[in-house]
Amino acid sequence: MKRLRFQSFGLVGGVAAALLGVLFVSSQAIAQRGFFDTLFGPGLRPAAPPADFSRAPPPRKAETPPTSTVLVLGDSMADWLASGLEEALVDLPELGVIRKHRTYSGLIRYENRADAPDWPLVARDAISADKPKFVVVMLGLQDRQAIREQTAPQRGTPGPAPAPAATPPEPDAERSDANAPDQPTIAVPEQPRPRVAGVHEYRSEQWTELYSRRIDAMIAAAKTAGVPVFWVGLPAVRGARSTSDMLFLNELYRARAEKAGITYIDVWDGFVDEGGRFAIQGPDFDGQTRRLRAGDGVHFTKFGARKLAHYVEREIRRLMERGPIAVALPTSEPQPQTPGTRTTGATVRPLAGPVLPLTSAVSAPGEELLGGANKQDRPGHVTATRVLVKGEAVAVPAGRSDDFVWPRRTVAPFNTDPVVATTTLPLPVMQPPAAKTVLAPNVDTPAARPTNVAAKPKEPVRRSAPSFPFFLPFFGR
Repeated sequence: MKRLRFQSFGLVGGVAAALLGVLFVSSQAIAQRGFFDTLFGPGLRPAAPPADFSRAPPPRKAETPPTSTVLVLGDSMADWLASGLEEALVDLPELGVIRKHRTYSGLIRYENRADAPDWPLVARDAISADKPKFVVVMLGLQDRQAIREQTAPQRGTPGPAPAPAATPPEPDAERSDANAPDQPTIAVPEQPRPRVAGVHEYRSEQWTELYSRRIDAMIAAAKTAGVPVFWVGLPAVRGARSTSDMLFLNELYRARAEKAGITYIDVWDGFVDEGGRFAIQGPDFDGQTRRLRAGDGVHFTKFGARKLAHYVEREIRRLMERGPIAVALPTSEPQPQTPGTRTTGATVRPLAGPVLPLTSAVSAPGEELLGGANKQDRPGHVTATRVLVKGEAVAVPAGRSDDFVWPRRTVAPFNTDPVVATTTLPLPVMQPPAAKTVLAPNVDTPAARPTNVAAKPKEPVRRSAPSFPFFLPFFGR
């Protein structure tokens, strides 16, 4: 009876141990594969929503209202740029950052509506409302599409291209899986289109001309604020064709910005590798290797946004440290004054003051400036004149470190090398040292005081006999 009881207890313990093992294995599987994959299979797990990298973190609230602002205009790239500027200018609470962006907008299309305004009109309204101290523009990511030439002036600039949508990235044989993960990009790729009257394809000659006009219109709207304007270029985008498109657009932005007299900020080198290819990782603002670009191959992480903002922050701080430049403006237009006439009342300022000649009167006209020595009075060194003016070569002694004659020469014996033994330079005349003048003792007359006293011969120094240590007498001498 006791044996049966022990066997039942052993059977129960074995079953409990088996159940514990099954539960342990199940927990490990759930931890590795997930709850839905373990229970229902890998195909029944609900798909996670795709991450939206086009939107930067929301603006931070300032503790104190800023006294001046930086207005950032543009698309989703400008949103990330403004986010980085907020962190970069955190030590300047008096300077705030205002975001005026439209994620999927561009110079070709501000919004996917027929009655939507264009970016120049939006920029003028924002400048008039905010009165910024600096204006920053970053646009063009969504402008790789055709342009429809308008026959009549309209408020908006609609085009035939559809709204931007997420498309798979273009194949790039130069990128690796570690450097560019397989994630979609929102950059609008170039789409082949049939030829339509009034529609100009991307990168065509007519497209470039029309797009340059839109850049000029945007710059003119930004300059209405009367403050410094910065146009920020586009960074590299994942994909060989996308990278080429960004370079093409940047050349247009640079050319139009230089023509309009505003500052173009090039950020290209900060987001490519040594070979000029798109890099998802790289040194951040502090020099540490970080992930700079998001998984879509277009937008930025917080480290990338901070690095992007550094290019603009540097220009803003440079202008703020320099401060405003004082310019003296006349209160009234100067009036010409007739010789021999005298005016009453207010003094009339002449057109120009007295003209002072800058050349010397003794020298030839236009030859010497005032304050400069005459060329004829300058004592020139013979060697310097011969080498620096006439261009003659300097003879080198044999065997010196600058003797490059081949085969190598040895040092010539004394008084045999003509370069060392002979010279045409004037030698200074050696003068004997003057005798010392001393005062004779007990002489009252001033004329008799200075006397020449011969040098007294020195007495020989008497040296004592060498002394030996005290222990030498014990050994004898």
